[in-house]
Amino acid sequence: MQGRPLKERGKAAKPSAISEAENAWPLEHGRDLTALAYERIEALFVSMRIVPGAEIRTQDLQAMVGIGRTPVHQAVRRLAAETLLEIRPRNGLRVAPIDLSREKRLAELRRDLDRFVTAAAIRNMTSNDRAALHHLKRKLEAEGPAMTVDSFNFIDKSFDDLLIRASGERFLERVLSPLHAIGRRNGYLHLTHISGPDGLSRTVERHVAIMEAVLAGNAERACQASDELIQFGISMLVELEEQIDPALLDIRFSTTHSVAGPFAPASDGSSAPPD
Repeated sequence: MQGRPLKERGKAAKPSAISEAENAWPLEHGRDLTALAYERIEALFVSMRIVPGAEIRTQDLQAMVGIGRTPVHQAVRRLAAETLLEIRPRNGLRVAPIDLSREKRLAELRRDLDRFVTAAAIRNMTSNDRAALHHLKRKLEAEGPAMTVDSFNFIDKSFDDLLIRASGERFLERVLSPLHAIGRRNGYLHLTHISGPDGLSRTVERHVAIMEAVLAGNAERACQASDELIQFGISMLVELEEQIDPALLDIRFSTTHSVAGPFAPASDGSSAPPD
């Protein structure tokens, strides 16, 4: 992402940190700063720019997202309530590690919630929602596996948000948003360390299948395609358990100093912001 971030009045991150963030985040006028801070920190979580299990400070997050203290603190409280971050009194924050057993269980919960939202979205979708969904589908089909994982995750989040909005059951956003973020982080790790372009292609195909069924108004087929996507995600978790370095799931498993810092290096082709 490119451009300059929206700046907050009053207390903010250090000038040098803001300067770096300005090169990473787009200018977004008229946005609620707390919501903006939440979205940016969630993006860092998903792309593993804040490492699973790492201890970090709120000031680090301020520097990375280019937003001041109060909105970031408010966003951190929400992220902690959603179990993406852990607040450790007098010791800063800890990024939630990737707990494969827990996340398999959460995938089962997400399966049922996604089915509900998908069916409700088909019933209640407006012409504007349909136009937005056609646009996302065209972007996935046009860019396909040539896109970066970060670009795919941006479209995926937009798709998730669109379905929740179209469903008319916005209270589910607070439940599904962290479940989707956890799923995207697992996918990010698998796609960047195990399956690569082939895995991304298969992921894109499953998302397009859901979009096509939703646009066709076929709730049964859409829910079946949604279930297949969840099952694909669970298979990724099984492969992570079998193949991945546990230090990538939780930095506290590291036996070297090479991953001891709070921020992960960006993968090649990533659009994640720099430290």
